[in-house]
Amino acid sequence: MVASSNLVALETTIFGDINTEGNIRIEGKVEGVLKSRNKIVVGDSAYVKGDVFAVEAEISGHIDGEIHCKGTLYLKKTSYIHGDIFAAKLIIENGAVFNGKCSMSGQDEQKNSGSQYREG
Repeated sequence: MVASSNLVALETTIFGDINTEGNIRIEGKVEGVLKSRNKIVVGDSAYVKGDVFAVEAEISGHIDGEIHCKGTLYLKKTSYIHGDIFAAKLIIENGAVFNGKCSMSGQDEQKNSGSQYREG
């Protein structure tokens, strides 16, 4: 297990993809794909233009792009999402803004996907 944590500070802008094994917190601006094998936290001052991939994510800021979350995705009341969401679990606080499509699938659905509707 990786215990590292990374921070993109408030006055920081990154142009390019970020890949990390550990947790990452964004308070600044990122233009590129954001990937973590653990948790991503996007603070209320943050702006991400690009797709986000994580096991768990907590969003308080602005995201223009898709969010792919294998576990739980939390959209806090200050979040603004413009893009599609793919998550196993979704929690949305009152006040959050989400413009896009949402696709949710649990473990049981993934095991049985396509088996019932195959043509012989």
